[in-house]
Amino acid sequence: MKRIVCIAGFLWPVLLQAQIISGKVTNDKHEPLAGANIYWLGNTHNSVTNEEGMFGITLPATGANHRLVASYAGYEPDTITISAQSFVVFELKEKQKLKEVVVNAGKEGILMSNRSAVKTEQITQVELRKSACCDLAGCFETQLTVQPQTTNIITNSKELRILGLSGVYNQVLIDGLPMIQGLSYTYGISSIPGTLVENIYVAKGANSVMQGYESISGQINVETKKPDNTDKLLLNVYMNSFMEKHLNVNYMFRVGKWSNLTVFQTVQPANRTDGDKDGFLDLPLLTRYMLSTKWKYGNEKEWGWHSTIGLRYLQEQRIGGQTGFNAGRDKGSNTVYGQAVQINQPEITFKAGYRFDDKQHIVLQVSSFHHDQDTYFGTLGYKARQTNVYTNIQHELNYGNHDVKSGISYRHLALREDIRFTETVPGRTYAGLYKRTENIPCLFSENTMRFFNNKLTWIAGVRGDFHNSAGFMFTPRTLVKYDFSPNTVVRANIGTGWRTVNLFSENINLLASSRDIIFTEPLNPEKALNTGINFTQKFKTLQDNFSGTLSIDFYHTRFQNQVFPDYDTDPTKAYIGNFTGKSISNGFQAELLLNIWQRFALKTGYTYLDVFQEHNGMKKPLPFNPRHKVLSTISYNTLNNKFHADVNVHWYGEQRLPDTEANPPQYRRPAYSKPYTTINAQVTYNFKKVEVYAGCENIFNYRQHQPIISWQDPFGPYFDTSSVWGPTRGREGYIGVRFIIPKK
Repeated sequence: MKRIVCIAGFLWPVLLQAQIISGKVTNDKHEPLAGANIYWLGNTHNSVTNEEGMFGITLPATGANHRLVASYAGYEPDTITISAQSFVVFELKEKQKLKEVVVNAGKEGILMSNRSAVKTEQITQVELRKSACCDLAGCFETQLTVQPQTTNIITNSKELRILGLSGVYNQVLIDGLPMIQGLSYTYGISSIPGTLVENIYVAKGANSVMQGYESISGQINVETKKPDNTDKLLLNVYMNSFMEKHLNVNYMFRVGKWSNLTVFQTVQPANRTDGDKDGFLDLPLLTRYMLSTKWKYGNEKEWGWHSTIGLRYLQEQRIGGQTGFNAGRDKGSNTVYGQAVQINQPEITFKAGYRFDDKQHIVLQVSSFHHDQDTYFGTLGYKARQTNVYTNIQHELNYGNHDVKSGISYRHLALREDIRFTETVPGRTYAGLYKRTENIPCLFSENTMRFFNNKLTWIAGVRGDFHNSAGFMFTPRTLVKYDFSPNTVVRANIGTGWRTVNLFSENINLLASSRDIIFTEPLNPEKALNTGINFTQKFKTLQDNFSGTLSIDFYHTRFQNQVFPDYDTDPTKAYIGNFTGKSISNGFQAELLLNIWQRFALKTGYTYLDVFQEHNGMKKPLPFNPRHKVLSTISYNTLNNKFHADVNVHWYGEQRLPDTEANPPQYRRPAYSKPYTTINAQVTYNFKKVEVYAGCENIFNYRQHQPIISWQDPFGPYFDTSSVWGPTRGREGYIGVRFIIPKK
């Protein structure tokens, strides 16, 4: 017996230490709390409750503090003293709730980062929703830097101008890829739905060499919505006062580590409208179907693999001309004038990369599209096909104060244009088959360097392209940024650019007119040197209820060779040749953006353009460039973002027009246009998942009256649709509804 008592005495502390105390933790509604923390007061040993709120914890040694504590985020902790219990229940009470604090922080419509060495304006979704933005061409109504310009009034083709130069001199990229090129230039910017656009990055002048050699006057990179970071569902329905209808559907879903965004758009034609009684439709009858899908895997900012693959198909028809024109019956005839455009374009994009660590990254980009277009301009038939392929392999290395990007790229373009006349047309001699094939391999490298504690940033880049016809082309560019303070930045850049000419697609108005096209010599690549300087000053008050940005810049572009149609020598002809004389564009812009009390956003800006060529020592301004332009916008939104009101005012100075003095008196136009003003407004109301917006463009109904020269005789020798300098359709009202289910 003594032996048993002795053994028990030795084992009792061990048995006591091994005792398990179990229990449950609930709230005051007797609901289990999973993940509650259980621990002995003054002891590091702890346990955690399971999904049913249950726990088990070992009783500490004799003499230790046997006070058991349960705690849970958002609840008052509770303590129970353990004596002989083997099971305990904690009922935690919720902490006293604080009064609700609402923090309102909205993304600005226009962002100008002081960190980037390249002066870039980022147009966000906030800014895009200030106007209808049915397509990419309409996304710049509140902008001063980019000027949408109509190139063919009858089919409403547009280009995007920077620094007063034709849109061909700025490079338009879709997700960093050259998808707007050649035939797709004419209508490509109108085929990108505004509801698919996430951000637009606009840079003026010659900037980075990474995306190519074509950005002479600037670059517009359109960032589309990403499958892993967008709303689950977006429905947008829009109709304007001409009864043109738009439907957009964006749908996002996930499958494992992959995410997908599928987008559908359709546009249905407007009613036939002739407001100025010239017998021609004010806007074309547009029918469009667009379907795209994009798959994404991983995140390019994280280590490891990432990839994106996208497919898109576009089918579009545009019909314009005289009000009685029927495309099925009158196409190509010489009795009723009309234009009919039929486009089919499939395309594919692919991007894959691997990030080794924070210092090294390699990425492959591939894109391709095939453009098939069948067009009639009165009695002229234009049938064209184009295939584009682009491949880019790029390596990025970050070390010390250097970011080096190097790689190789390859471009292939195969273009076939067949021009024919369905009826005998005296005076037009350029019918025939035009073919061109381009193969352009390239090596490029660019180094971003930082000095003086990152106050000075210097980008030096070069690329060497070998064109199968033009030979080796060298493109150097350099940019410098100096930070006088975090809010005061000065930038400067200088660089060259070049491009080959796609004459018919880039000057589509020539096909739409009765002018004969005369090629005076074989066309060489266009070349130019661009220099620029920019000053940016940001400011805000201590209370952060007043902030803003002042930006002032000047850019100078000098062409070594330029291909610009000569409209003035003979009003019935357009002479096409290489101009190696003095051709210059000077562009000055000052812009002030203000944000006041988180409710008002004000912007005002002024642009001065001096775009000219010298002929025989005489300065000759190029047509359709307003020397002066002023833009002012004001936006108001409530603090809860329920209501938005936006107004923008555009004032355009006079523009030089093509010389028509040799025409008969009834077909002449003034040498300069009149200054004019347009005012646009939109209001938006947000009902949680539903937004209703309504607006009016050109509120005071200003219009260029009867812009078509010789509209009375469209098959005569003086018919010309190119003399367009102002609004031609008058006032346009619209209403739309957005239904949004945000991502979870």
